[in-house]
Amino acid sequence: MPPLRVGVAILTMGNRPAELRALLDSVAKQDLAPAHVVVVGNGSPLPPLPHGAVGIELSENLGVSGGRNVALDELRKLGDVDLVVDLDDDGLLISPDVFRRLAELHAADPQLGIVSFRIADERGRTQRRHVPRLRVGDPARGGLVTTFLGGGHSLSLPMLDRIGGWPDDFFYAHEETDLAWRALDDGWHIRYAPELVLQHPYTSPTRHAVYHRMVARNRVWLAKRHLPALLVPVYLGVWAALTAVRSRSAAGLRAWAAGFTEGVRTPCGPRRPMRWRTVWRMTRLGRPPII
Repeated sequence: MPPLRVGVAILTMGNRPAELRALLDSVAKQDLAPAHVVVVGNGSPLPPLPHGAVGIELSENLGVSGGRNVALDELRKLGDVDLVVDLDDDGLLISPDVFRRLAELHAADPQLGIVSFRIADERGRTQRRHVPRLRVGDPARGGLVTTFLGGGHSLSLPMLDRIGGWPDDFFYAHEETDLAWRALDDGWHIRYAPELVLQHPYTSPTRHAVYHRMVARNRVWLAKRHLPALLVPVYLGVWAALTAVRSRSAAGLRAWAAGFTEGVRTPCGPRRPMRWRTVWRMTRLGRPPII
């Protein structure tokens, strides 16, 4: 059988032209050439792109979710794509066989909907928040998980055709969890494959000014959209307690509280609670949807 066809989607805000160029060079060096590469300028103009890459310049920043949906729509129009690979614009593929190995993983398991890369810095270190398990253990240990990393991953296009794309209203934060929960409830597998590495600078999520508000609001939206009614207060109560314990900033805690209130008061799209058998499946995988 011919290998599955890969389409690449990259978002940029125009502030990392050198890093974007290096990433595109690493994409071009893959031994399984992508069918298409789409680069979205999320509210910004694009620098010159290599031959064959499709550029889309948006007049406003649609956030991670909205920008990725634009790229996804373009890849669908271009056709000849089985897998969508999303990459951060300041990431780097350090091995030339990433796309080929991704295609092999998906071909071996038709129910494999998502593959999460390992994100490591220039020294090979993987931050705790970049391991999609509650108990991190060895970051080099892979397996089935319940969520994935936004910076580098693959998505099965047949899966996306069934469950839909990214949640536009989320803008930024927890959009991966929203998609992962829908995938799991539809019977798809999510695999953490640490042998597939995206090199990425060591960063903190709080570098984004909207971090605390978006994290709180979108976590409430996750619960309202996807959890059985009995689990909604448990999930939100656990995270409120964890946030209060972990918070080191009064300003950050106030922003979190404002976002939580916003999430409670505002609509978040249609409610489609996951089945209890999905809750049990997530529990067996090590992360019940209460934390």
